[in-house]
Amino acid sequence: MKFILGKKIEMTQKYKADGTVIPVTKILAQPCVVTQIKKHVKSNALALQIGAFKRKHINKPMKGHLKEINANFLKEFPITVAEEGKYNVGDIIKASVFVPGDIVKVTGVSKGRGFQGVVKRHHFAGSPKTHGHKDQLRMPGSSGAGGVQHVLKGKRMGGRMGQDQVTITNLEIIEIDLENNFIYVKGAVPGSRNSLVWIRGEGELTVEKQGVAVKEQEAENIENKTAS
Repeated sequence: MKFILGKKIEMTQKYKADGTVIPVTKILAQPCVVTQIKKHVKSNALALQIGAFKRKHINKPMKGHLKEINANFLKEFPITVAEEGKYNVGDIIKASVFVPGDIVKVTGVSKGRGFQGVVKRHHFAGSPKTHGHKDQLRMPGSSGAGGVQHVLKGKRMGGRMGQDQVTITNLEIIEIDLENNFIYVKGAVPGSRNSLVWIRGEGELTVEKQGVAVKEQEAENIENKTAS
């Protein structure tokens, strides 16, 4: 499985060669850094923790965990035992891990709507507008059963709406702008503008070995100093 963290920017549209309009969501997928390879003791499950973007305030334990890593929005993704040795802390995951035509699923946190009534929250039809229904048009009606004399658990009523984790599947990647780190996904994805989303799809996860590049650069610097 391949994956990356992104930030929902806006909805826009793309055009095919024949003039067909495709509604797409523009997602900023900046390079993500592998921050930790986690192994759960009880289940022996492996997970790859990656980080992206920056937030203003983080606590001291998080600062120590992310020392010398310029990212602090974290997310874990499961990996197999065979993949454990392929990745190291500091490796980079870029938008190029996906290609146009990939079918992915995108997860995010939906927009928070606050406290809402049953008409908006559960799509109740409401009461008739006549025959003594004054001020009762959007009321839920009776909420308690006659036999058990209490409100049953799970009854659809007014309450907090939105701000839930939502996953949309079978979305197609239409275009990838590698220069600006933008991924254009067909259709809508959950969340408000600038909210964090994570994209997953089938295929092998390829990373840029940042640690290897740093060692090669250090070796080259030492060689240049010796030569001079």
